[in-house]
Amino acid sequence: MKEKILIVDDEKDIVKMLDYNLKKEGFRTVIAHDGEDALRSANKEHPDLVLLDLMLPGRDGLEVCKSLKNDQKTARIPIIMLTAKTQEADKIVGLELGADDYVTKPFSPRELVARIKAVLRRGNDKERLPETLKAGELVMDFARISVTVKDRPVELTAKEFEL
Repeated sequence: MKEKILIVDDEKDIVKMLDYNLKKEGFRTVIAHDGEDALRSANKEHPDLVLLDLMLPGRDGLEVCKSLKNDQKTARIPIIMLTAKTQEADKIVGLELGADDYVTKPFSPRELVARIKAVLRRGNDKERLPETLKAGELVMDFARISVTVKDRPVELTAKEFEL
């Protein structure tokens, strides 16, 4: 069965276009129009990837990204941010919060599908990791997404852990 993509955007025309193009490529889709709906859908639907607009009503995309990456049940779901914000600082903040890619609007649907496939391929590589990895005093727990050195926890962002 093909991967499930959660589309989070409040612009109905963009959602319609994304939904059409992703289904045409064989993906299953779930749609959310605001931040709260996105968090509920991610927890209920367990998508393989989230396409996340930054400018959402209520909870914005950065808050949603941070919440998803800080929740053990959703932390490993790859996120591609979609936004009209083109400033380098906006991209850096999104990537530091744990986004796997950042696409600015307007975008090519074909390029976006290629990026989705690339992110999903990288995600499939992660699934081959052992549950824990030990190197001397360093212990990485992939199930809990945590790192300890000499039994002391190391504070890392989701992206730092991934790297």
